[in-house]
Amino acid sequence: MTSSQPLIGIPSATHVDHEYNATPSYRFNGNYPAALAACGALPLVIPLDLPAGVLSAIFERLDGLCLAGGVDVDPAEYGESRHIHLGSVDRARDETELALARWALEADLPVLGICRGIQLLNVAAGGSLYQHIPDQVAGALTHDHMLADSPWERPTHRVVIEPAGLLAGILGVREVMTNSFHHQAIKAIASEFRGVAYAEDGIIEGIEHPERRFALAVQWHPEGMFRSDPYARKIFEAFVAACSETRPAQG
Repeated sequence: MTSSQPLIGIPSATHVDHEYNATPSYRFNGNYPAALAACGALPLVIPLDLPAGVLSAIFERLDGLCLAGGVDVDPAEYGESRHIHLGSVDRARDETELALARWALEADLPVLGICRGIQLLNVAAGGSLYQHIPDQVAGALTHDHMLADSPWERPTHRVVIEPAGLLAGILGVREVMTNSFHHQAIKAIASEFRGVAYAEDGIIEGIEHPERRFALAVQWHPEGMFRSDPYARKIFEAFVAACSETRPAQG
């Protein structure tokens, strides 16, 4: 359904409202649709727990997929037991996002992953994660800043960009300063992807698929910086531009 304003789906997250008989509702950070809309897209929030046929029908109408930040991916999805410091998981969200991510990669639909999104995309393609950086990565920087002390717009560490590839072409620089709000990170990169950005402690901050039109994910939160940081905005502008192109015919 490509038009001058591409339709970009953003899967939501589960929220249980105990004031209403624990009925699940769905929500996520409003910076994502704001950033996409500011760059010319039509953001579409996708609820969870939909029948497979309904989710597939929604996917067929999308021009792009944005995988947002949020809670931890269940380590069962990459064959590990739970670490003692694993945070909350959202099985309904895992199921929905893994299906959508795999469909997007197969169909060559543009996909952008952010924070949890880079982790989910890596797992969807067969990679694994560090479940808790402080316990599993010696000498790691502080990556899990709290919003109360470090607002979205505040950069907290440097990220070095590999000189060739999609992300390098988008940003046009070899390093950027980024915010950081995560305690998990990519451990083994999925074989289809390659690492294209790294923190100074070696934590993987960006991956991309070299054989897809646009399959890019970053560990930081450009949606929280897009109003003040031109490099953050460039990521969304490039993603929306890719989503505006004609979707390849499936044979």
